[in-house]
Amino acid sequence: MFFRKFLSTFGAFVLICATTLTSARADETVDVGGSRAVLLKPKAPHGSVILMPGGNGAINAGANGEINGLTGNQLVRTRSAYARRGLAVLVVDAGVNLATAVQYMAAIKRPVTVIATSRGTIRAARGIAGGARPDALVLTSGFLTPESGSAENVKSILGSPALLPRTLVIHHREDSCRATLPAGVDPFIRWAGGRARVAWLTGGTATGDACEAFAHHGFNGIDGQVVGVAGAFH
Repeated sequence: MFFRKFLSTFGAFVLICATTLTSARADETVDVGGSRAVLLKPKAPHGSVILMPGGNGAINAGANGEINGLTGNQLVRTRSAYARRGLAVLVVDAGVNLATAVQYMAAIKRPVTVIATSRGTIRAARGIAGGARPDALVLTSGFLTPESGSAENVKSILGSPALLPRTLVIHHREDSCRATLPAGVDPFIRWAGGRARVAWLTGGTATGDACEAFAHHGFNGIDGQVVGVAGAFH
């Protein structure tokens, strides 16, 4: 009796391990136009996302897929969750040429969606103004308009909404960061003229600096909601 139970338990353990090993894919460091990025590539992706963190954007990718900078950033800490949704994921450094990154991921699987957060939304806008053409754009906790609190913002960089791809804004109603205030969202949606829509989120917990990753600005405590909404937009 004991031996049969042991075999049953051991067999289930082996099956779980085998399934985990089959589905897991290690992160890898890749060169994208001379910039180091980290790639997560499921076996059969149905789309691709390019994650553009906030702050100084320096992810400090190591040689074997490890990320040594901005590890708490909302996009960095949730990168594997996008891969589990069947998306090829590229986490880029601030110095990347976005047009080159879009081409790189398009060769893996279209559609290619750029997901940027906080100051990463500024870098995304510069990249699009410089010629990058993703299929879709997600702006989370974005520097959107002057009403957001920053003179430099997505609207001021692009100049015309004609440059916007299909765009989703994800914003926390209680974001109190001085450069990404919720007051900037509605003016951005009006300016976009039908090219953008907004998903408002609430809840979670806020600790520390209002502009950092563990405040409402970084969707602390509601990562799953952000990934669910952003990951479905492609």
